[in-house]
Amino acid sequence: MKEYIHKVQYYETDRMGITHHSNYIRWMEEARIDFLDQIGFGYARMEADGLISPVLSVSCKYRVSTTFSDEIGILVQVQEFKSVKLQLGYTMRRISDGAVVLTGTTEHAFLNRENKPVRLKKEFPELFHTLSELSEQVKMMQEEGKPQIG
Repeated sequence: MKEYIHKVQYYETDRMGITHHSNYIRWMEEARIDFLDQIGFGYARMEADGLISPVLSVSCKYRVSTTFSDEIGILVQVQEFKSVKLQLGYTMRRISDGAVVLTGTTEHAFLNRENKPVRLKKEFPELFHTLSELSEQVKMMQEEGKPQIG
């Protein structure tokens, strides 16, 4: 997957010139939307198909602060996928020096328009297959000892 690039805006910083911590969660959402577009299942398509994916939880580890005009590369990976639940991992790094500024995760459910859980394998087999493959790729990388998000 291609990483998402976000440029820190002035309004995202506080009086000390540091990016306010709440913005990183917004950037996770931006990167997640881009990730879903890259795999062919953007929010517009999912919503048109009657599928919604609310956030169940968010976890962040802030490692290095960022400031106005820093460019941040955000890599999103499927960490775990269980048909009705999806956990995504995020690594944010400052482009200028490669410093990891944040690692985090989000957990999502898949629901229909009536807010009932959806079994992707049965109702959205193409999305199920894509997420399963991406999850397996991460598991294989972990078994090979390659570094992961988190």
